[in-house]
Order: sequence, then C-alpha cells, then structure tokens
Amino acid sequence: MIKYMGVDSVKVNKLTLSNFMLFENAEIDWSKNINVICGENSTGKTTLLKVMYSVLKPLGKGYKEAVSKEIEEKMFVDKLQGVFRPDGMKIGRLVSRKQGSNRTDFSVLLDKNQQISVGFGNRQENHADIKMERIKSLGNFDVIYIPTKEMISTTEHFASLYEDYHIDFEEMYYDLTKLLDRPLSKGPNTNEQNEVLKSFEDIMKGQIVQKDKKFFLKIKGESEFEMGLLSDGYRKLSMIIYMISSGSLNKNTILFWDEPETNMNPKMIRPIVQALVALAKMGVQIFVTTHDYFVQQEFNMLTVYPELNPEHLDIRFISLYRDEQTNAVEFEMERTASDLKYNAIMQEFDAMYDREQRIIYGN
Repeated sequence: MIKYMGVDSVKVNKLTLSNFMLFENAEIDWSKNINVICGENSTGKTTLLKVMYSVLKPLGKGYKEAVSKEIEEKMFVDKLQGVFRPDGMKIGRLVSRKQGSNRTDFSVLLDKNQQISVGFGNRQENHADIKMERIKSLGNFDVIYIPTKEMISTTEHFASLYEDYHIDFEEMYYDLTKLLDRPLSKGPNTNEQNEVLKSFEDIMKGQIVQKDKKFFLKIKGESEFEMGLLSDGYRKLSMIIYMISSGSLNKNTILFWDEPETNMNPKMIRPIVQALVALAKMGVQIFVTTHDYFVQQEFNMLTVYPELNPEHLDIRFISLYRDEQTNAVEFEMERTASDLKYNAIMQEFDAMYDREQRIIYGN
C-alpha cells in the first residue's frame, strides 16, 4: 500500500472482467495515481467506473468484516442493482448477451492481494457468488463517484425522495447527496486540503458554504449566491470543494469522475486538471473518463514533459475501442496519450485539421 502521513491508503491494482456487458475478457492494471479513460461512445468507459464502484462501495466506511454470507451477498447485489439499474433489477441482465446460458465473473484486486470476486449467470435475478480474499476492515476508506449531472443544487430534498419513492436515478446520485449532507469537519484544514481547495477556489473566486442543507457560493466582498444561480460547471466544482472541506474526499478516497469536462468552458480545464493532480499528490487514486481533447492533452503534457510532474505521478491512458473484425471491445494502455494507437479524440482532431486543409488548399 502507498502510505501518506503514516496512514495506509487503499488502492485498486487490477480489474478483471469476463462476459460483463460489453467486455468479453479484460484484465486492466491501474495506476495508483491517475487513470485517464477515453474511447468512442458505447465502448464501456462508464461501465468500468460503475463496476469498480459497485464492488468497492460496500467496503467503505461502516463495513464490518464479521457480516454473514447472506448479508455480504445482499450488499453487493443491492449495489449492482442500484448502480446499473438493469430491467426488472435482474442482475443477470448484466451478463454479456449471447444465446443460451452464460455467466459473468469479475474481480477487483487491491493491495496486499486483497481481492473481491463476483460471479452470476444470465438467468439470475438477485443472487451472486461472492468471494472475499484477505479482505478486512479498510478503516476510513471510501469511494466517491461524480456523475455527469451535478447534485449539489438538489441535495436538500433528493435523498429523502430517493428513500421514499421509486426515482429512476442510478444509486451513485443518492450516495453523492448523502456525502454532501455531511457537516463540515471540525478543526483547521490540513495542508493537503488547503492546497487542493486553493486550486478549486481560484477557479470559483469564492468559497462554498452550507446553511440548512442549502449551498451558497460566498464571494469575497460580494453577497452569497445560491446554487441555482450558478452554471452546471460551477455546481460540479462546488461539490468537490465541499466534499474536501467536509473531509469526505481525502487521502483514503478513490475518486471516479465521469466526464469532468461536461458543462465546462475549455478555460476551466487546465485548473481542474491541476486540482486533480493536487488530489493525487494528497493520496487520492483517480479514475477519469473523457471525450475532451483539452482534458487528455493537459494530462498528456504532464507525462511528456517531466518538469511539469516533479513528483513523478504515475499517469496512465486507457483507450477503449472496437475490433474492426469481431466488433468486440478491446483496450490498450500507454504511459502517454501520444503513444495510444487507438485514440478517438486525436483521430477526430486530426480529421478536422485535414478537412480544413482540403478546404483551404483544395482536394
């Protein structure tokens, strides 16, 4: 395990998938620092985040090693159902669609060879085979999933509505509102917290405050602005700021962020990447999916130019693509985005440049 200030920090080493949704077979070794996942639509970027979140979230704060096998199975099945929301809540529908009987098996490998394995057939509704190897209480470990939609403007009522009514939202949204409902932690921020908060607050030009489960942006020398008056992009950043300030997002956290560029002006991308780098320095393991040229290239510059990454953070680029002959989803991983053979973002950037050159100079 990587240690920060004397505290063991849980990290995901590997994800293995067999016959899970789009993935026939995949074995991905992750960076302990930053992982940037790209690919065309419907190649499984979000699926990778969701499956790891579903397996890890039940092991977060409050997990007790001594739970019965029945309770243990229900924890993982409930989370898979809530996060993926298959039709009829039948988890068997997450198995790759093939004729006849089929089965999926997937596992997440942590440090010290701790592993969680899950398996079930395509005819199962709410039963799964769960195998826990060397898993003990992980202390203050937790995982956070930031989806494409912001939730800070709806925190006041969303959690209670989700609990009392059938709302067709994936469970990550509910989990996120519960984190945002936590009060601010007592005492001063750590140096690591202040470094990350400064990066985000420089973008926002203010601080986030909570009053009676409502959030406001407090700008120095001006009034407080309620979240409904801010852009979606600023609301997303407000979520991050508040979770750092409350202690929910800390060095014992794994962060999944699905398309951080959504509703963001390109000018905001560089400081967001810088803030994510500061989180990685603090000890947070980061998984980011993106379709955005600027996000990918800001991370790529850190790998191409060592002087921009003096801490030698391990940044890996994962590209998902479909095999031209079999149509199966495949992946490649490189240390720089420039080395990716299948890079949908750069391929479209180059295609646009070529189209413009043909217009300028003729065919």
